[in-house]
Amino acid sequence: MNRYAGAESRWPIRRWVTLLAGLEAVLLLAALAGGGIALANLTSARTQLLDRTGPQLLQANALSQALLNQETGVRGYLLTGQRDFLQPYIDGRQAQSDAVEELRRLGATPDTEAGNDLEAVLRAAKAWQEVAAAPGQGSAGRPSPDLADHGKTLFDQVRTSLATMDAHLSVARNAGRDALNRAAQVLTALLIVIAVLVVILFALLYLWLHRAITRPITRLAEEVRVVSDDNLHHPVYGTGPRELVKLGADVEAMRQRIVDEVSALERAHALLDVRTQALERSNSDLEQFAYVASHDLQEPLRKVASFCQLLERRYKGQLDERGDQYIAFAVDGAKRMQNLINDLLSFSRVGRRTAEPVVLDTGRLLDEALGNLEPVIEETGARVERGELPEVRGEASLLTAVLQNLVNNALKFHADEAPVVRVEAERDGDEWLFSVTDNGIGIEDQYADRIFAIFQRLHSKAAYSGTGIGLAMCRKIVEHHGGRIWLDTGYTGGSRFRFTLPVVAAESTVDPKLVPAAESQNENQNENQNEDA
Repeated sequence: MNRYAGAESRWPIRRWVTLLAGLEAVLLLAALAGGGIALANLTSARTQLLDRTGPQLLQANALSQALLNQETGVRGYLLTGQRDFLQPYIDGRQAQSDAVEELRRLGATPDTEAGNDLEAVLRAAKAWQEVAAAPGQGSAGRPSPDLADHGKTLFDQVRTSLATMDAHLSVARNAGRDALNRAAQVLTALLIVIAVLVVILFALLYLWLHRAITRPITRLAEEVRVVSDDNLHHPVYGTGPRELVKLGADVEAMRQRIVDEVSALERAHALLDVRTQALERSNSDLEQFAYVASHDLQEPLRKVASFCQLLERRYKGQLDERGDQYIAFAVDGAKRMQNLINDLLSFSRVGRRTAEPVVLDTGRLLDEALGNLEPVIEETGARVERGELPEVRGEASLLTAVLQNLVNNALKFHADEAPVVRVEAERDGDEWLFSVTDNGIGIEDQYADRIFAIFQRLHSKAAYSGTGIGLAMCRKIVEHHGGRIWLDTGYTGGSRFRFTLPVVAAESTVDPKLVPAAESQNENQNENQNEDA
């Protein structure tokens, strides 16, 4: 089953974001375009009003004032006949010229309404100026009274033209003001629309994020939380965009894998429980066997050995040589069987019946081991050297057995010269590295692992005594204490065994009562191992 089924038909988050971004961009661009147009209209209306219509109206007033000044000067001249009264007329002509020039610069051209009004004013003014304002007319160098009446009639036409132009310019000014107000209103409305669109778009974006992303993520998190609260069989499904659906499918696949692994683990635990119960029954049988071996089997062996020894003492010399040899074989076999049973019992007890581990002085443990081996040391003329030995945590009887077995092997497998055994230790990180080195016959590299197996012997029983359990017991004891033991194959001057033990914490101290207890335990062990028929 495809865990991504249905996911491909859903839009991914990127497509949704692209769609929303495109929609927002289109709306904002449209709003900005409308705002730009409204702003352009506002600028155009303001320019028309402030830079053309308003100045034209002012210049029209200036033109009207110039013509009125001319009419005042002419009237004064006509009434008094003094030419000084013509000065306002002369100044008015100059002002008229300036006003006309400025009006034309401001756009009062012949193809416009303002230009047509200006031309009408200028025609009326010219007609008045040619008839009523010509200096020097009238009889005897004095203006004619009829000329004043005729000039008034012509100037009334000038006033009419000026009023028309002023009216048209006022209408244009009002129209420009209205256009400016409308443009400002449109721009304000567009700004409001843009603000509303931005708010709406943000609201839509928030709602979409909440509905398409936040809510599916929250729902997925709740389902995952249900699974994490020990309900592994609750299915997990993702909703929303494609990415969240795939994420939910991945989480569901992980949940299913965990369920499968937990099921397999539960089956393994059930099988382990069954095997543990079988192992407990087996251990119980082994303990019962150990009891039988230590009591019921020892007694027949003692009888066999005792009666064989009685036969040897009573009938020695009365039987032939073969009979004496048979009796010796029987006695030796019984003794070896006793030793083998005792060694097997000691090997089986390692790690089963443990005492509380305490801090031990390995130097004193070595003294105890050497005391047990004193007869062998005197017989072989051996010399045992030692370095500085540390404190370790463990069981005194077991660690003493390790040192005793290793030193005993060094004494047993010696060369022609007297044995020299050195026991030392050095710190290696969190471990103490012990070394037991001798100058004996050595061990070939190919047997480095074999010698630690139970009942493994490299020599015949006739050459070297023993049951082949000693090194196997050393290995079991060292591993029981959290260490490891091996043969140093790089050493060529004899044999060197190395083993490690954990370093004791700094605050630990040696129990002063542990050595007597260790001695007592070792004495009991040695009595069991050396017991004869």
